[in-house]
Amino acid sequence: MDTNQGIIHKICHLYTDSKDDYHDLFQEIILQLWKAFPQFRGEAKISTWMYRIAFYTAMTNLRKSKKNIVDIHDSIPDISQDENSREEDEMIIQLKTAISKLPKIDMAITLLILEDKSYKEISEITGLTENTVGVRINRIKKKLKQLLTDGTGTN
Repeated sequence: MDTNQGIIHKICHLYTDSKDDYHDLFQEIILQLWKAFPQFRGEAKISTWMYRIAFYTAMTNLRKSKKNIVDIHDSIPDISQDENSREEDEMIIQLKTAISKLPKIDMAITLLILEDKSYKEISEITGLTENTVGVRINRIKKKLKQLLTDGTGTN
């Protein structure tokens, strides 16, 4: 749990918009992981299994609360660790804003891609087939390109 708790934090940041909701979701995910652990068969990596439980718990919580994601900018990793020029910084901000306008499942898939997850891992986490993941990623790319080209990816 200690080794992979960053997964839980990422999911909590992504699917909550207040500190209280964050803590509630974090505790709910820990509870669901604890309940599900006896059924863990080791067929997937523990991190993939944890991501899937956390993802489904967050999606269930989101549906119950009917809340939308307010700001995911902290959940999207920075593209570069070097000092960026103003233009690069602006492009990163536009990309993050465009990603935040995607449907929740597409946003989650995009973040998993940015974390270098394979189609197989994304499939295991989301419950979608690998083919569906590939199709969705192609559609996401087109949508992001449209948002960025139209200028609707800006604040």
